[in-house]
Amino acid sequence: MKKTIVFPNNREVLNLGQGTWRMGEDESKRDAEIEALRTGIDKGLNMIDTAEMYADGKAESIVGAAIKPYKREDLFLVSKIYPYNASKERMFDSCEQSLNRMGIDYIDLYLLHWRGDVPLQETIDCFEELKSQGKIRDWGVSNFDLEDMKELLSLKNGKNCQTNQLLYHLASRGIEAVLTDYLKENNIPVMAYCPIIGQEPELRKKVNKSTVVNDIAENHGITTIQLLLAFVLQQDNMIAIPKAGSKEHVVQNIEMFDVKLSDNEMTSLNREFPVPDEREPLDVQ
Repeated sequence: MKKTIVFPNNREVLNLGQGTWRMGEDESKRDAEIEALRTGIDKGLNMIDTAEMYADGKAESIVGAAIKPYKREDLFLVSKIYPYNASKERMFDSCEQSLNRMGIDYIDLYLLHWRGDVPLQETIDCFEELKSQGKIRDWGVSNFDLEDMKELLSLKNGKNCQTNQLLYHLASRGIEAVLTDYLKENNIPVMAYCPIIGQEPELRKKVNKSTVVNDIAENHGITTIQLLLAFVLQQDNMIAIPKAGSKEHVVQNIEMFDVKLSDNEMTSLNREFPVPDEREPLDVQ
């Protein structure tokens, strides 16, 4: 289900982007991965999410190769910095290396990959300096739980945070207990990574064996993996960033814009995979 998501800075994006986790790890897949990203861009998926951590920077290089034929202003590029690099001594060099790997002059959204030992205020100050230098347009965070977000927003310029990138899919809905409501109250969209389940084979098996899931997928003529994405795309205030390593998978993801789950189907899925009654530790990968 296609939606427009608005960041606090009023920039708008589609609720479906392209992830790059695990890209660049296998050189034999490079051409297919570049083709996949270009297929997505050609079909309107101009948001690409990557990180300096992914394949030790090789994923950023894949992104750089993929975007060469396109106008920079037509793209929305997101990257993430290691927590131990998010200091005044290391962030500026780290950002420059990401820019060089992608062959670009600025990053649209630069995220702290997870919270580390560097004081949050120091990281925020570095983000703001990068903005003033024109190296990044905006910044955000990833894998921040409720207390982390409350602290962040209490700090100087902390409310300039544009997003919180979190693990979220049908079989992992812990953030809905309290965190998503808090983010919505503060106009901060969620960027959902692993929306079709990542390195969690037992959860994938549980979903695939679900009669409810299979019946709904069959009713729409889609796969269970596509249904997982359709479920996330139907959420409010949320952007899904699935990784697709082939153009065929990209097309299958885009097809989910045309799928709208009924109220009864959503009720059935909520019953089969409920939001926890109580808050749970943040699920991360």
